Amino acid sequence: MHTTIPATAIDIYRSLPEGTRCEVLYNQLIMTPAPNTSHQFLSFKLAGLIFNFLEETAIGVALSAPTDVYLTEQQSVVQPDILVILNENKGIIYDDGIHGASDIVFEILSGNHIHDTVKKKSLYEDAGVKEYFIIDPSNKMVIMFARNNDGKFDIIYELTGKSTSGILATSFDL
Repeated sequence: MHTTIPATAIDIYRSLPEGTRCEVLYNQLIMTPAPNTSHQFLSFKLAGLIFNFLEETAIGVALSAPTDVYLTEQQSVVQPDILVILNENKGIIYDDGIHGASDIVFEILSGNHIHDTVKKKSLYEDAGVKEYFIIDPSNKMVIMFARNNDGKFDIIYELTGKSTSGILATSFDL
């Protein structure tokens, strides 16, 4: 009998039982606990607002976690809290997940803040995400990053209680 040894953390990730809470960042498997309830309430509300906006405007689609996003060049698989893909980029959507960078990513802090504020920020920047939002559910502080001409993230604003997207040209009250 011949068994295949997984070559990468993504291979291991694909072999895990469905529902296993983990991600792969730069070929490193990272276990992630379930988010707390304040995270979940805010995520559900924001996802609903974004979904309704995209239904009305028909400019793209939104998905929420858990949705696998494969960033192959970065040897990563992540599950952003909310992601937006504009119509012109829908070719990255497959049955098994998203293969490529979403246009917009929202991460809501829960547990290890370094994971979202440093590691995933760097990953999304490397992968080509255009807008990245980090939201703290405890005080509804939103930090918005946008990709500059050099492909790096610039902090655009820090606001409380409101998320404003330049790409979508709209705001959402949290």
